Amino acid sequence: MAEINIPRLDLNHYVSGSAEQKKQFAENIGKAFTETGFVTIANHGMTQELMNELYVEIKKFFELPEEVKSKYEEPELAGQRGYTSKGKEKAKGAPVADLKEFWQRGQTVTDGDPVKAQYPDNILVEELPRFNEVTREVYERLEVAGRHLLKAISVYMGLDENYFEPKVHNGNSILRGIHYFPILDPDALAPNAVRAGAHEDINLITLLIGASADGLEVLTRTGTWYPVKAQVEDIVVNVGDMLQRLTNNKLKSTTHRVVNPPRELMKSSRYSVPFFLHPKLDMDLTCLDICISNDCPKAYSDMTAGEYLDERLREIGLKM
Repeated sequence: MAEINIPRLDLNHYVSGSAEQKKQFAENIGKAFTETGFVTIANHGMTQELMNELYVEIKKFFELPEEVKSKYEEPELAGQRGYTSKGKEKAKGAPVADLKEFWQRGQTVTDGDPVKAQYPDNILVEELPRFNEVTREVYERLEVAGRHLLKAISVYMGLDENYFEPKVHNGNSILRGIHYFPILDPDALAPNAVRAGAHEDINLITLLIGASADGLEVLTRTGTWYPVKAQVEDIVVNVGDMLQRLTNNKLKSTTHRVVNPPRELMKSSRYSVPFFLHPKLDMDLTCLDICISNDCPKAYSDMTAGEYLDERLREIGLKM
């Protein structure tokens, strides 16, 4: 199996490094995002203790009785807040739903920004007060890290370093806690049923806090699947479709999936916590002029982030 370029980068080199370190970080992340769309990031602003506690609290939530979890499910929110039960989300074009359930929290607007009216309130779990506190803290820290990464991407692209800042301040980002539940009867699975079918993320970039087990795989340019393994303290970052669209395919939104474990491990749960960094709904995703040329003609129609999100939520079964 051929190696692919998923470099490990130190975010401190961009945030507080020398001019040369910042430039090199931007080059490295840009090169990876034009090739595979994935990097792993060290020194992202979260402690190991916080990440450990996050997984403890996520596990506590999914271990609640079904009737307790279900009271936090509001289908009219299209999975954007609270609990989404098993069998609801599928990969675009997939015949069957993914083998998972999940929880989502979104933006907390505290500065009077009128954008607050566009977002539903976050749903709090009354049984687990620490769950609410930890998920909010993780959300806020990953949002900060993500904004630094977007600055580096802007530098690589030749844009103003703060190009994304007004677009992602109080953006429509989502923290998702995922439970890939135990597969108790593998023989009863529908054909092609997997923990997460092959897909691309909707948003600008995704920041993934580890996972409790292996399973994440990236589709390479040669059509083979490559397992992504990060060191425990790192986060994995990948390009989403909105950034690919904006850059007219210069930055790659790479197809990835979560495969079922070996049969002897199927009765084990897997937990994962991605942070989907979204802009505000009114961000214009029209392809940047600097990314359009005779060799790379414009590949996408003009669309706002809100319009694109709505389209994709319908395609994956979360919105009717």
